[in-house]
Amino acid sequence: MDPDDQIMQGPGERRVAEAAERIVAEGRPRLHRTWTSLVATSLLGGIDVGVGVMVLLFVRHETGSELLAGLAFSTGLIALLLGHSELFTEGFLVPVATVVAGAATWLDLLRMWGTVLVMNLIGGWAFMWLVVQAFPELHGTAAASGAQFVDGGYTLGTFCLAVLGGGVITLMTRMHHGSESMTAKITASVVTAFVLAGLGLWHSVLDSLIAFAGLHTADAPYGYLDWLEWLAWAVLGNVVGGLLLTTSLRLIRSAPVLSGDTAPTNS
Repeated sequence: MDPDDQIMQGPGERRVAEAAERIVAEGRPRLHRTWTSLVATSLLGGIDVGVGVMVLLFVRHETGSELLAGLAFSTGLIALLLGHSELFTEGFLVPVATVVAGAATWLDLLRMWGTVLVMNLIGGWAFMWLVVQAFPELHGTAAASGAQFVDGGYTLGTFCLAVLGGGVITLMTRMHHGSESMTAKITASVVTAFVLAGLGLWHSVLDSLIAFAGLHTADAPYGYLDWLEWLAWAVLGNVVGGLLLTTSLRLIRSAPVLSGDTAPTNS
């Protein structure tokens, strides 16, 4: 047996192959959902993230700690995981791998990305209105927190924050598919939330919901046009980070499986 074949049949590569097959098996129905299912799942994704943002703002208000607030945000990512809803930046690894494997088209991918992003924002906007009305004591924290992102500026540094945000959230998706253990998946969600929100990385949906909370208070030093400009910058960085830092390298490693050249063995 050729040494390269022996390496490809090793336990580590078999696990990579099995994870790649699970990714494509999940991605096929995700990319071929009806409009109704896609819209509903994406709206729920915005609401689930909104739950995490609500807890984040409350902890930040009570403790003043960014790290504790980031850890508290894990509530939203766990809700996404267990509720099987859809988040825009979770649509990089799985859908792109599915398209590369020939199980869907690039048009299917663009349809999914556009719908999920818009519906995430609509669902999150509505949920954050409820939060702001229910907890008036959070108004000052919400306005200040939103301004940190929207007024953060469009520099190399902020773009890198968005790139890192996209890469980290896509890494979480890869970790979810690297194990069948629910405990391991929840742990990955908690760690990702801590890194993403605790370190202040830029995430197009998460931070938009924080910005919406500030806008709903009418005390924010920014407006919707300012937010839209920020969103374009954040989405660009998230896409670059999700596709280049994580997805492309994972696809290279899983290329034999995605192309159908090999399959995992159970020996």
